[in-house]
Amino acid sequence: MAMKTPHTLLLCLSWLLILVFITCVSATRGRRLGVVDRRITREKNKVDNDAAYFKTFFHAQTLDHFNYRPESYTTFQHRYVINFKHWGGANSSAPIFVWLGEESPLDGDISPSLLDNIAPRFKALVLYIEHRYYGKSIPFGSRKEAFQNASTLGYFSSSQALADYAEVIIGVKKNLSAEASPVIVFGGSYGGELATWFRLKYPHVAYGALASSAPILYFDNITPEDGYYSVVTKSFRESSENCYNTIRQVWSKIDKIASNAEGLKFLSHKFKTCQPLNESSQLKEYLDSLYTGAAQYNSPAESPVSLICRAIDEASKGTTDILSRVFAGVVAYHGNKSSCTSINEFNTTDESTQGWAWQTCSEMAMPIARGTSKESMFPAETFNFTSFIEDCKNKYGVSPRIHWITTEFGGHDIKRVLKRFGSNIIFSNGLSDPYSSGGVLKSLSPTLIAVHTKQGSHCLDLGPSSPKDPKWLVQQRAKETKIIAGWLSKYYIELAAKV
Repeated sequence: MAMKTPHTLLLCLSWLLILVFITCVSATRGRRLGVVDRRITREKNKVDNDAAYFKTFFHAQTLDHFNYRPESYTTFQHRYVINFKHWGGANSSAPIFVWLGEESPLDGDISPSLLDNIAPRFKALVLYIEHRYYGKSIPFGSRKEAFQNASTLGYFSSSQALADYAEVIIGVKKNLSAEASPVIVFGGSYGGELATWFRLKYPHVAYGALASSAPILYFDNITPEDGYYSVVTKSFRESSENCYNTIRQVWSKIDKIASNAEGLKFLSHKFKTCQPLNESSQLKEYLDSLYTGAAQYNSPAESPVSLICRAIDEASKGTTDILSRVFAGVVAYHGNKSSCTSINEFNTTDESTQGWAWQTCSEMAMPIARGTSKESMFPAETFNFTSFIEDCKNKYGVSPRIHWITTEFGGHDIKRVLKRFGSNIIFSNGLSDPYSSGGVLKSLSPTLIAVHTKQGSHCLDLGPSSPKDPKWLVQQRAKETKIIAGWLSKYYIELAAKV
């Protein structure tokens, strides 16, 4: 998801970009490569003399992989980027690590990450592929045309994206004469879901997958609807009981004050909002997004949850006023860098938000509710499928296919099903990540391996290494790398034996 809730989820992305730590990705299948793609071999020959190891290419991608109508053969320019720096070459069948682009432009993905850390060890080529309808990979010539209605958006799906990626990967391997090079796909959040599904749907293309923070079980009532918010509550409560209780009490306090004639004006002044509040839900939605985002990206280097709770606890020493204590947490979260509180901070209208809105209204319907547990620090709000469906009809004229993901990719009784045919997937999670509630937390077989850490947050293991990394994070990445090394070792033994 990237990935948050239908209202708060859009998450993974706007925040990921802010934290420079986008790690969520997608996958593909294919048909033919365009003229531009044939430049790859020439670029490889001169890369050693070039300061820039990253090369951008565009593939003439098939619009519709699953139909044979004339319009299905329409193509669009599909962007991908290759880093040749560490590649051992086709002659040695050196591996290809593929970063599957998620619900955002590819630019944010091409930054230091786990792939950069381990590529030198394996002499791997690193291939980054953009998800259709994001960044520069836009069908129909322009974003305006592509997003005009459900007819043009109808080609915007996870299955089409998986087929896209397969087509690019197969083409790149062919152009580099690297058909024997094993492919390992990587992805985080929504991209982690795609990495999982890609390995299952295209085992002839990908030899293995690392799926980080992939909530593949948050569909079709497999996971309790309040799983996400339960983890957020747990993170704050473990940080401070007083902080947890303060936040728990603030919602009714806001509603009570807002019910008075001058209540909204008072709340605007109290929280120093950049614009006057029109209704109390604006402030509550802002605080909801702040707390869920803090928990989701609660990295050890600069823990947003700890920052918020320390400020609330410190303010509690001087005042019993709930609003003042909560506002102290808001200020700490922003690091005193803002003169006013932008209640629209999380309500972005960027292309990630725009694209994910369609994806949730078509197939990525994750029923996330809040406050259903007596211990929750959030007010109760069940997931209302009726209003969700009506909202999607009003926006796009379509109803969400709420059972499609489990029909297409599975999820129910996953241990019994996957251990019979799945293999070579790492399901990595940090248990402080709210999306871990929909992730695979127990190994399903010797080759379907769950790796998790108690402190880890959303996609944290996919980030670049740092001397300040805690021991548990270093160990998590080392374990993942060791598993991949085992896969590749087996692959090369079988390749040599022509098994």
